[in-house]
Amino acid sequence: MGIDLTSPVTADVLSEPVQFLKGAGPERAALLARLELTTVRDLLWYLPRDVLDLTDVCEVQKLTSDKVHTVRGEVVEMDGRQIAGGRSLSAVLLNSDGQFVRGLWFNQSWILQKFRPGQIVLFSGKPKKHAGRWEFSHPRVQYLDEDDPNATGGILCRYGLTEGLRMWEIRRIIRDAVERCAGAVPERLPESFRAANALPQIGEALRQLHLPKSMDEYNAGRRRLLFDDLLDFQIALAVRRRMWKTQEDAPKLPTTAKIDARIRRLFPFTLTDGQNQAVREITADLASGKAMHRLLQADVGAGKTAVAVYGMLVAVAAGWQTVMMAPTEVLANQHWEMIDAALRESRVNRRLLTGSLTAAQRRKTLDEIARGEVSLVVGTQAVIQQGVKFAKLGLAVIDEQHKFGVEQRAHFSMTEAAVSPHVLVMTATPIPRSLCLTQFGDLDITIIKDLPPGRQKIVTGRITGTAARTRAWDFIRKQLRAGRQAYVVCPRIEEKVEDSAEYVAPSAEQVYRRLSTDELRDFRVALIHGQMDRVQKSEVMESFRSGETQVLVSTTVIEVGVDVPNATLMAIMQAERFGLSQLHQLRGRVGRGKFQGYCFLFSEADSAEAVKRLHVLESTTDGFEIAEADFEIRGPGDVLGTRQHGDLPLKVANIVRDRELLVEARDAAFQLVDSGEIDQPEFLPVKFDVLDRFGRLMDLPQSG
Repeated sequence: MGIDLTSPVTADVLSEPVQFLKGAGPERAALLARLELTTVRDLLWYLPRDVLDLTDVCEVQKLTSDKVHTVRGEVVEMDGRQIAGGRSLSAVLLNSDGQFVRGLWFNQSWILQKFRPGQIVLFSGKPKKHAGRWEFSHPRVQYLDEDDPNATGGILCRYGLTEGLRMWEIRRIIRDAVERCAGAVPERLPESFRAANALPQIGEALRQLHLPKSMDEYNAGRRRLLFDDLLDFQIALAVRRRMWKTQEDAPKLPTTAKIDARIRRLFPFTLTDGQNQAVREITADLASGKAMHRLLQADVGAGKTAVAVYGMLVAVAAGWQTVMMAPTEVLANQHWEMIDAALRESRVNRRLLTGSLTAAQRRKTLDEIARGEVSLVVGTQAVIQQGVKFAKLGLAVIDEQHKFGVEQRAHFSMTEAAVSPHVLVMTATPIPRSLCLTQFGDLDITIIKDLPPGRQKIVTGRITGTAARTRAWDFIRKQLRAGRQAYVVCPRIEEKVEDSAEYVAPSAEQVYRRLSTDELRDFRVALIHGQMDRVQKSEVMESFRSGETQVLVSTTVIEVGVDVPNATLMAIMQAERFGLSQLHQLRGRVGRGKFQGYCFLFSEADSAEAVKRLHVLESTTDGFEIAEADFEIRGPGDVLGTRQHGDLPLKVANIVRDRELLVEARDAAFQLVDSGEIDQPEFLPVKFDVLDRFGRLMDLPQSG
């Protein structure tokens, strides 16, 4: 059944199939389905990827050198040549109604690949006249689609396409959807709220977005749709945060002066100012009687683990159990060894719980935990598997939170006990602010930025070319002879031929064999990777810690938690294959003692993005700066090292692109929830939408 145009338009029309729209039909509907556009509603919320602004195209004879102009023309000539100083000059000549203008680019010879004779394009920028001809230096270029060459004015929206679907076709279909059905979209935001946040009515916003008469209209319509998307997500976070703050009772775990002194005596160092501030924030939460949900983030080497252990010992001192969950056995063992050594003279009953325990050991450990005989547990995901029951859990610490899913974090909050345990999640991967407002937006945030005294910056350099590689290995050998140790990190374990090419990407096994017989044949070299069993990995790591092994060839299994103060050298093979934050984590394994640390980024990649990313690592050791740069370049999923379904469930917004709007939406959402205004009848449609989208994912209350 098609859309009935003789009846008043109602919200039901939004669910109608796209094939009944003007210009669609079954064939184009099938093409639209490839873009996940199957209903009228899908089309209305399909944001243009960009717009073609033909409202201000200027004739060549009217150009001036004091303002930005846009000219339209046909590509008639392309030229590239070398000029003085070893630079290159690329030029493209346009014929604009019989008048000629030239676009110029310095040191961007690749730009010529984007043009072809006869192509119709727009150049935008401030032109200058040279030898009687107007020239644009590094102009903004818009390539007109095949259906656009004859367009003479207006704002044309440009959408993502699929093979077989042309731009003019999708424009016509969306125009019909907007003109006939935009008025059927119900307005869910009260007029007062829209006015306070400069938001147009939703039907008008859809018209402004898809059929704009000016760029101001387009931007206003687009802002409304993005704002709505971000607002729902932020309201969900604010509601969950309110639920925790008001409804979740937790044990009161006070910190007295006597407890503080006893805990501090266990550390062989004095806490930094940043660590002390973090301790104050965490202990205030623990004593509040309301469940703590806090994110502790710190740069590499800032000492977040010591702060977490402090909180765990506060829980133990108050007579409650505590657990720390780490993503790998290597890291769990590292934490265990540190905690076990610190508590060696104490009466704290503690256990390590990992998947490598025998069945008998596991049964005994689980029984002791269930009876409350064990006060402190360190483990991997084994601590949240079926059969693990805590008698009196007061505090759960989750290390390297981004390695786990949202539901795993929530596991500790959804206990059957009368009170909820406090939850502290922590990461040594600094998180960009935008992700703190989304992925972790329901948590209180503590940041440790200062480093322990005496910690030196790691000297970092990109190594490319035969001569540079030779010098790097010479330097590494010299340092090894002086008694230092080195990590060599590879992107994969085994050799793998990629894309049926003959090139074999370096693997840990291959590099280990080569170094053992060539560059580092005079030194003791060992190999470690994630496929080795626990005993093998422990033996290799112990040999490296003791200094018996001088060079450790590894995959990213040593990314977090490995602490060998004498290791001062880090060589990362094919560094462009790693994310910036991951490279920063790896670099943080060296320079942890009194000697200067060095990091060599071996890379032959010459793409602009690869060079840009590695330059960031060369230019700064600030993990927070690096996280922002990585976030900007690669986006949220890759920055966190995982793409977990539901972590960022946004429809049209993008938290990299829309960071400023994210902050506005967050402020508005938290104001609505904190003031209780969200509970007023006029916001009921918004609450229904939030519960429908995020209720199950975030375990939101169905009322209140």
